[in-house]
Amino acid sequence: MTWPWDRIIIGVDNVAAAERMRVLYAPFNRNHDRLIIMDPPSAELTKYAANVMLATKISLMNELAGLAERMGADIEQVRRGIGADPRIGYAFIYPGCGYGGSCFPKDVRALEYSARQYDFDAPLLAAVEKVNDRQKGLLEQKVVRALGEDLTGKTIAVWGLAFKPNTDDMREAPSRVLMEALWRRGAQVQAYDPVAMEEARRIYGGEPALRLCSDPYMACEGAEALVICTEWQQFRSPDFVRMRSLLRQPLIVDGRNIYDPAVVRAEGFAYHAIGRP
Repeated sequence: MTWPWDRIIIGVDNVAAAERMRVLYAPFNRNHDRLIIMDPPSAELTKYAANVMLATKISLMNELAGLAERMGADIEQVRRGIGADPRIGYAFIYPGCGYGGSCFPKDVRALEYSARQYDFDAPLLAAVEKVNDRQKGLLEQKVVRALGEDLTGKTIAVWGLAFKPNTDDMREAPSRVLMEALWRRGAQVQAYDPVAMEEARRIYGGEPALRLCSDPYMACEGAEALVICTEWQQFRSPDFVRMRSLLRQPLIVDGRNIYDPAVVRAEGFAYHAIGRP
């Protein structure tokens, strides 16, 4: 969690401990009172519940994105429409290729486990995880629909390996699900990420079907398609003319909806995004 924190939640079971924690956190609590003190079970559940709530919003948007594609609706317009409702807001309602990292997957599973331990039926928790697992396979499906089931001898460019921007964390990242699926189909992968290259080498250093590239355009050289897995800022305004000249086919599969479809298609690309007709 980065500073400034929205709140400081402390789980304690006696008054003296609560006062000591209040003094300890006083330097971080000067502008306004961020401290919320509660019993330990409530604090534990609060931690899990916050991340599960955010994961649920993501999975719901991804499920709505799948419905939007079939209805001919544009999930980005839907997102703006529902986000304008102050009861909903815009946070964590961006459709994409699934959440990853160390917190959301772990905390959803932890709360599922706790529910089972207490013999409580919590089907929504299982559904959140199921939708997310399905969403991570969507990019492979879009590539296959465009290029065919057998990808032997084909090269796919991948932009973004970390599970989100501004980190090198690849734990449960959608890029890993995509690349491993492409390799099973015989494809080669040329990948680039601004900060996660060393982590990719650590995880996949012995993978002969992976080429880690020093810049995003090198990853496009000779590739049949470009797949975007992470919404890094530097990917948002690329040189489309250069990209088209490097790719064997002008095909973009955008797992984060970072481009305007009309702009990309005007540049001569076939463009496949999430929840967009």
